Amino acid sequence: MHDSDGFYSEQWLSSAEAAARLGISVRTLQRYTKQGRLASSRLPSGVSRFRRSDVEALLQPVEADGARSDQVPA
Repeated sequence: MHDSDGFYSEQWLSSAEAAARLGISVRTLQRYTKQGRLASSRLPSGVSRFRRSDVEALLQPVEADGARSDQVPA
């Protein structure tokens, strides 16, 4: 399945899968979303989905200056 906006071509995780990958509760995941720390998309049914790449980015270590270790300094 593919569509024009890439919804099916990108790897998406359910709330439970994303929370488990991050080692947090689904409720904490909901707070992250509300705080803008993690973007989500909603299916027509109202169920949230999270891009695997966004979840993985949260797992990257943050250095003392707040930059992620995979970012190139300016």
